[in-house]
Amino acid sequence: MRKLFALGLIFCATLSYSQSSNDLMIGGAMDFLKTDNDNLFDKAQFGFEVNYFVVRKFTITAGVEIWTKRDESFVFGSRYYFTDHFFARGRGLIGQNDFSLGAGGAIPLKNNWRFELIGDFYFEGEFAVRTGLAYIIPLR
Repeated sequence: MRKLFALGLIFCATLSYSQSSNDLMIGGAMDFLKTDNDNLFDKAQFGFEVNYFVVRKFTITAGVEIWTKRDESFVFGSRYYFTDHFFARGRGLIGQNDFSLGAGGAIPLKNNWRFELIGDFYFEGEFAVRTGLAYIIPLR
């Protein structure tokens, strides 16, 4: 199993890479697991973000988080890509007075489309796993 996992990581690392400096990436994601969800489908959390690649491995982020049982909040932050497909991120949530640190992976689907899986720790004391889609807009 470990060998299969290692081969999968090597395969993902060798896939085509389409982001570069000055590109934009827009995306939307939804939490599918969060520690404060007591009942299935009781509440939901959605996020929409725009990332601007300042340099190839670093983005600045702005967006919005929408909760079904809380007020919306403006999001600002950044991402740092350790490799082409693995990143860490930090985000401030204005409106919820919270901050989150997370890490995730981006799997290329087709051309500039990405599937993202992200884990976030909120300083409020919660942990969430979210999944979503992102699209890279080349500005070259």
